[in-house]
Amino acid sequence: MAVVDMGSYARAAEALHKTQSSVSYAIQRIEDQLDVPVFRIEGRRAVLTQAGGVLYRRGRALIEQAGRLEETAARLGAGVEAELGLGAEILYPTWLLLQCLETFAGSFPDTRIELYETVLGGGEELLEQGQVDLAICSRVPSGFVGDPLMQVRFIAVAAPSHPLHHLGRELTMDDLSQHRHLFVRDSGSRRERSGGWEVTEHRWTVSHKATSIRAACMGLGFAWFAEDIIRDELNDGSLLPLPLAQGGERWGNLYLAYADPDGAGPATRQLGALLREATAANQLGGNP
Repeated sequence: MAVVDMGSYARAAEALHKTQSSVSYAIQRIEDQLDVPVFRIEGRRAVLTQAGGVLYRRGRALIEQAGRLEETAARLGAGVEAELGLGAEILYPTWLLLQCLETFAGSFPDTRIELYETVLGGGEELLEQGQVDLAICSRVPSGFVGDPLMQVRFIAVAAPSHPLHHLGRELTMDDLSQHRHLFVRDSGSRRERSGGWEVTEHRWTVSHKATSIRAACMGLGFAWFAEDIIRDELNDGSLLPLPLAQGGERWGNLYLAYADPDGAGPATRQLGALLREATAANQLGGNP
């Protein structure tokens, strides 16, 4: 793996703090034991054979699993986690998340929280990269297990001053296509999903939900927002639902997923339980 990642035997030896001859000998032993050529030499470069590529991918998976096993053992041996990584999709109500963290701090005052606020694929990547212990995400990545946490109702809105509110009739998607659509950028590096719902080429894409909401309140565009995150704007009339004949309301789902359910420490488990309980109570009782 080091030879592939570093690009040569010499650089791999340097990264591993070994001699180049010991790295070369180790590769030779692997090839002899497995009876398959792993590398072929092209000029000064070691290039994976087809079989070597398969073994490299399998080997990386094994080393990552071994790393997770060591991390699990360390957490179990240490007892309460000193630090807890939490990924939270921006669709999840901020006030509810902070309430849960406040309650959590009462039981685990010495556990530091690293909160990552994510959009679309960002939560999945944090889990895959092992940067968080727990994630509220819009999709559970392959290889992980997540439980449904809540349904999210999206509504199409714009400021009262927006021209769409002054057409005096029900709106169609053709009406929307003439105006600017506001998006929040996928925080994942792959950005495989746009969030859907593209109805026009006129769009602004921003990085934070607060920026998107502010732009909508200023009449700079329309958007589908999660109802819970624009509750104040709806109540004070800064944003009004668009009178769409179809598609004014849409639904999505959020999931709660552990990076390692078996190895999760007491603090991670407690925070997960708090999030589930608070979310269920909020959906039954409504927002404050």
